[in-house]
Amino acid sequence: MSIDSRYASDVASVDAIIAAMYDVISGPAGPRDEARERHLFHPHARLMRGLPSGAHPLMDSATPGLRVFTVDEFLASVFPMFLEREFYESELGREEFRFGRLVHVVSAYESHHRLGEPAYARGINSVQLWFDAGRWWIVNMIWDWEAGDVAIPAHLSTRSKP
Repeated sequence: MSIDSRYASDVASVDAIIAAMYDVISGPAGPRDEARERHLFHPHARLMRGLPSGAHPLMDSATPGLRVFTVDEFLASVFPMFLEREFYESELGREEFRFGRLVHVVSAYESHHRLGEPAYARGINSVQLWFDAGRWWIVNMIWDWEAGDVAIPAHLSTRSKP
């Protein structure tokens, strides 16, 4: 578990790794930097997304529940989509809880199909970070979307719903 010098600045601080987390998946249609994405995550990290009860433009299932991924499974699930679609995600607001080498980040976000267009989705990324070997690692991440009566708390975002 070492630091790849190409991405050392991405894992140097909590702010840097959260910014990189959003940056690496955002962009015009085309390939994303898989090596950079992998570098953010601990080798045993898990990513989990809530599955909506209704249709969602990025979901492969309309069954309520939770989908759990390894980093490899997540990349195989979403990176092919990025080849064909623009996708931009940005942070709206954040809360952090720190204890020793761990940090829990609650990061409100919004997603766009194209820059300058209204957001089509908003939600919360719950990210657990661990400091080890001179760098920050994402060890677990779970996210869910606004829907119905479930909304991002006002103190995390003053932007309006899509």
